[in-house]
Amino acid sequence: MPKALPWFILAAAIVLADRLSKVAVLQAFAPGERLEVTGFFNLVLVFNKGAAFSFLAGAGGWQMWFFAAVALVATVVISVLLVRHPGKRLFCTGLALILGGALGNLWDRLTLGGVVDFLDFHAAGWHWPAFNVADSGITVGAAILILESFLQPRAGGNEKQGHDKRA
Repeated sequence: MPKALPWFILAAAIVLADRLSKVAVLQAFAPGERLEVTGFFNLVLVFNKGAAFSFLAGAGGWQMWFFAAVALVATVVISVLLVRHPGKRLFCTGLALILGGALGNLWDRLTLGGVVDFLDFHAAGWHWPAFNVADSGITVGAAILILESFLQPRAGGNEKQGHDKRA
């Protein structure tokens, strides 16, 4: 566990940044209130009862428990991977960011019944769905894991896939 400690600290930093930003927004805004910051960015307070892009937000309430369960399972799996592979820096960075984001949004689901979103980017009348620091951690973490997967050496060395050396 001591070798994995830095990864859990990174995850905790994401949770802390997420909580602090959400508390500030909850104190400064009423639900639905919007503050134009630039011509392409607003701060807004919305509650998302679904997942990414408000997936299942209109379901009958069961989705909150489903997404909470998914976050708990992800937390256990990611924690095990961090403990088993603490030396894989890029891999663990991605996992730690995802872990922090999952825990940040889980906190909202369990305490508020939905996730606090407040970052609203837009252009030419089109708005990206509002998101938060936890969502950013999850997205950046996933991108890092995708990048890391391309940097891994393939099994079998430099051989091209689909060619059999026995021929």
